[in-house]
Amino acid sequence: MRITVVGDVLLDVDLSGEATRLCPDAPVPVVDVSDVRRRAGGAGLVARMLAHDGHRVSLVTVLSDDDASLALEGALAGVRVVAGPSGARTPVKTRVRAGRHPVVRMDEGCERPEVPAATPGMIKALEQAEVIVVADYGRGVAANPDIRGVLEARAGDIPIVWDPHPSGAAPVRGVAVVTPNLSEAAKAADAGAGTPAAVAAVGKTLLDRWQSQAVLVTMGELGGLLSRPGASPVTIPAPPTEVTDPCGAGDRLAASLAVHLAEGRSLSDAAELAINEAAAFLGAGGVSSLPDRQRPVWRHGRGEDAIGMARRVRANGGTVVATGGCFDLLHAGHARTLAAARALGDCLIVCLNSDESVRRIKGEQRPIVSQQDRAELLLALECVDAVLVFGEDTPEDCLETLRPDIWVKGGDYRASELPEAGLVESWGGRCVTVPFHQARSTSVLADALAKVS
Repeated sequence: MRITVVGDVLLDVDLSGEATRLCPDAPVPVVDVSDVRRRAGGAGLVARMLAHDGHRVSLVTVLSDDDASLALEGALAGVRVVAGPSGARTPVKTRVRAGRHPVVRMDEGCERPEVPAATPGMIKALEQAEVIVVADYGRGVAANPDIRGVLEARAGDIPIVWDPHPSGAAPVRGVAVVTPNLSEAAKAADAGAGTPAAVAAVGKTLLDRWQSQAVLVTMGELGGLLSRPGASPVTIPAPPTEVTDPCGAGDRLAASLAVHLAEGRSLSDAAELAINEAAAFLGAGGVSSLPDRQRPVWRHGRGEDAIGMARRVRANGGTVVATGGCFDLLHAGHARTLAAARALGDCLIVCLNSDESVRRIKGEQRPIVSQQDRAELLLALECVDAVLVFGEDTPEDCLETLRPDIWVKGGDYRASELPEAGLVESWGGRCVTVPFHQARSTSVLADALAKVS
């Protein structure tokens, strides 16, 4: 299923270890950190959950150009990111745990920013969406008037699930369901919610205020209360669950709701399934149960990394072209293939095999030229805009990170026969082959060099 998530992203950092002593200069525990995890939070967490479920996910957001944003891009491997500039620092939330117990959380860059602008690529991604999750974390993406206009226009055509934030914008009219938790709902309705009758009254107030098709107030271990116009509110119980970390429960619920509504289920059935799946998510360990798919982001020349370039070009409505290979000894055949590839779009990113990868594929005598020099030589060509180095034997993970619109290979076979074809087509991309120049190859050059030496 193709799902679009729109909202604010942040970087979550988890520092975990054991505390067996107190600090000598203050009565506070000393945590010996043994594990550090960096992951996408906010709308990024929703997108990662959906990608982990096997869905094709686009994330419409804004990103900064700082180191935290670079870490975010690495943590969003497998998600097609359509992002404009944020104009603010990337918010970072660092949690320290001793064993299973939280010790402290430190927030950086979480001051309220200006409402960011929406790029043509962001708007286009929303206009083409089949189902949308709005993950509002109060940093302005959901408050942008252009984005709100598109969301309101699409609310009557596709399912839109809106996960609100106390500091965020009010949902646009007509969305399928809004999913505040109990405290968020009470604050939004300016009312108490200490009894079932009070929660029902809050749900009705929010229906009238937001003009949505439904409001699902989540109540933790008590489940949720589903309110719809002209119908009595329905309580949906949650299964008993042992919870050690509640982080991500609302994100899991919103993601599941969107999937089940897009599958054509009724709202009540979708809500029941989503509540059960959120409970199962927490019971399995919550966000700590998600696999760590972070990959390094390599910077090579020209001041812009490959993922950042793909993000910028896509945000402006352009076409991202990628190709790959070892490029051990750069020759005329390479140059012709790369020039032909660049002519197909608005930027060309070369996925380059690392030195270790080349050795496994070509043998211990290769590469002849190191990956750093190969990257610099490629970037010296006017047709190459960026280089992304990967250490695997095949470029699949690299492609999942970039999600190019066009994947180009040189050869005399059909594009549909490429081993990467199914993967590229899964996010709406296409494979293209360009002529292969048989007389020009790295192996021929290497043999010639060996004879000369």
